[in-house]
This record gives sequence, C-alpha cells and structure tokens, in this order.
Amino acid sequence: MPPKFGTSGLRGLVTELTDDLVAEYTRAFLTACPHGGAVHVGQDLRGSSPRIAEAVIGAVRGMGLRAVDHGVLPTPALALASMGAGQAAIMVTGSHIPADRNGLKFYLPGGEIAKSDEAAIGAALGSGSVSAELGEFVREAGAVPAYVARYVDAFGSGALKGLRIGVYEHSSVARDALADALGQMGAEVVRLARADHFIPVDTEAVDAETREMLKRWCADHALDALVSTDGDADRPMVVDASGTLVPGDVLGPLVARMLGADVICTPVSSNTLVDQLGFGSVIRTRIGSPFVIAAMEDAGGKVVGYEANGGFLLGFAADGPAGKLAPLMTRDCLLPIVSPLAMARAQGVSLAGLLSELPPRFTAADRIAGIATEASQAFITELTATAEARAAFFVRRAEEVGLDLTDGLRVSFADGSVIHLRPSGNAPEFRCYAEAESVARAESLMRETLAAVADRVG
Repeated sequence: MPPKFGTSGLRGLVTELTDDLVAEYTRAFLTACPHGGAVHVGQDLRGSSPRIAEAVIGAVRGMGLRAVDHGVLPTPALALASMGAGQAAIMVTGSHIPADRNGLKFYLPGGEIAKSDEAAIGAALGSGSVSAELGEFVREAGAVPAYVARYVDAFGSGALKGLRIGVYEHSSVARDALADALGQMGAEVVRLARADHFIPVDTEAVDAETREMLKRWCADHALDALVSTDGDADRPMVVDASGTLVPGDVLGPLVARMLGADVICTPVSSNTLVDQLGFGSVIRTRIGSPFVIAAMEDAGGKVVGYEANGGFLLGFAADGPAGKLAPLMTRDCLLPIVSPLAMARAQGVSLAGLLSELPPRFTAADRIAGIATEASQAFITELTATAEARAAFFVRRAEEVGLDLTDGLRVSFADGSVIHLRPSGNAPEFRCYAEAESVARAESLMRETLAAVADRVG
C-alpha cells in the first residue's frame, strides 16, 4: 500500500518512503501551506528516520528555505519550538507502528495541519519549485530543555517530591526528557529497559506480556507509579503502584479538571465517564488529532482536547500549581503524565486512590494486525447496513439501544456496555474498543469481539 495520510500524518512502508517521495511531499507541503520562512525538523529513534530526515532537510533547503535540525526529540517538543518561532515543522516518525513503517507529521506555524491542508498537500504534489540557492542549515539543541522547563515551571520543583517513579525507556524519544522532568519535580526516578532497537509501544493497546512486565517492575522496585510514552512521545503511558494501566481517556478528564477547563473535545471512542464530571460541554469528534483540534478551534474558551491514546491538547492559557501553562495545540505526553501524579501527591492519596473517585466506567482496546483496510471497511459497511446484521454478529450481547457512526461503528447495549469497531487510519489493522462497568467486563467484551472479527475478516 503506498504512503498515505491517516489519523496522524503521512504513513507508509519504509521501502516506499523513498528519498524522492519524501522530498516531493516536503515540497508539496511548503508549496501548499504557510511556513514562516523556515522548517524545524525532528526525528524518532527508528533506524530509517535519519535517512528520511536528511531527505526532508535537503528538500527544505532546495526550496531556498532555512532548515532547523533538532535531531532526536519528542514530537510535542518540536511543535513547541516551531510554533514559538512562528515557523513550520516536520517530524519524521511512525509513532507507535512497527519499525518497517515510518512517516511524516506536518506542522504549520500555528500548529498541526488540518484535513483540508492534507488535501492541499496532495493537490500540490509534483508542483514544488527548486530554488537556485540552497537555504541555510542550522542545528538546534535547546528545544528539549525548553519543553522540560515548561512543566517544571508550571508544577514546581516539589510537585512530585517523595514519589518513586519508574520510567520505561524502551526506544521513546522522551526517555531522557521524561526522567529529567520528573527528577526536577522532586521524584526519585528508576530508569528501566532502555533499548538500542525500536520497540513499537502502543499506549492504547498494551499487550498482556507488557502489562505483566510493568506489573512486575512496580512490585520489584516498590514504585508509586510507572510511566512511559509511545515512540515519538505524543502519547503517555501511566501505571499505578499495583501495575494497573490508567487509560488515556481517564487521564484526560483528570488533567482537564486540574486545569479548570470548561469545554472538552474528544473522539467518540473515549470513555463516557467524562460526561458525568460536570464540564460545561463535551464535544465528540472523529478519531484523530486534526478532528479534535478543529472542534477545539470552533469551541474556543477554556477548551482542552484529548484522545483515548492519552495525547492531551491544551487550548487556553491555564494555571498550573506553580506557574502558567501556555496553550499547546498538539498532542502531548508530559502534561497527562505529571498532572495526575501531582494531584495525587497534593491530596495525600495514591494514584489508585485518586482514580477511585471517578465514575465506574472502564474501557479496553486492542487491535488485530494484518487485516487489509479494504476488508475492514467492507465488514463495517456490512454491519452498518442493517440492525439484523448487527444482531447476528453481536449475538450474545444485550439489546442494541444506540448506534453512532461518527467514526466506524459504535454500538451501545441495554446493559450499559459499548462496543466500537473501526479500521485503523494508520496501518492495516482492525481496532476494537469496549466500555463496561468493570475492567474485567470491558476486557472480556473486547477479547470476545476481536475473536469474532478474526473469524469473519481475518
């Protein structure tokens, strides 16, 4: 399958992301979109990323523009730097997907590109002009310290004092920044499992083996919490002292409450507990940060956004415990990691104790890899067509009481459970989200449904 735009930028097989194709997309981006005279370039730790970043930089300079090379850094740190300079950015990353794939995330001077920008980039392919004079090339090393300082200044040097926090380093570009930030806020940091090869960590669908590993580390190292991110660090992973994962769509409402947000924008797949927390309004979108950002821009005011993967977007100038937090309209991992830990410490409770105060709604999510997008979409179309088709597939479920087609197929049942099916927007995968009144029930629903999908589509 040739590279294409999904829910988070351009993605494709490394073998198909040739230097010529990368350069063509870079030129199309700079032709179709504002750039502020320079492009900031970052990359994740995949083996293919240095080569692709070099192709991006060459194309930027070839158009006579200034290329600012930040090297390896978290995506939100790159966005913070480029937006602060009023200039464009391109992050070379495939996020959480396997190392045989990679991609490009494009940023305008004001933030992430919208779906309309993706269409404009596609229309501009092949039309970018080359300048007679190469643009300037500079290296920049200050973006990560500035990103860390953003949160240390907002939360204070004692926000996490007394907490023993593990950092699952793997191949996350944030592994050093995360440890630095937590340490500067007073935590005792235990660094775990640094990898010299790329590991595709999906914070929204953590496999059973990894969950057991995380639980074992929490016990062996007497941790108060354990944290990590996906490959490019725009999605958090948070685990409590017992080794239980805290879903991203639970972290999101906690952060929103701490910051005093009035309006929540979140995809239709997110946990419905947010609807019971007294926010001014909750706006549901299709899955993908461009849709969340569009809803945030339309809503205005004290608005935030988050996704089920945990990426959090701040749309207003908020007050942290120790200082101001400027808006950052791109998915971030550090804010949803630090906020609940700081809240729990300030209240004198454990992270699990903090979570116990929330409405008892629990989600589970996973995916089947290797299913062609066309097959997944055909199956969703079949179920969408008639209630009889859905009843035949969900044969052991309670009566259907609600249907949402905002993004894929989301069915609500009379027993309060929810099952949401959709093809992945980034890879040949089929995703399932389940929601119920207990963790065990949500996990069971999700596993049963994926097994049924595999029998039909796999």
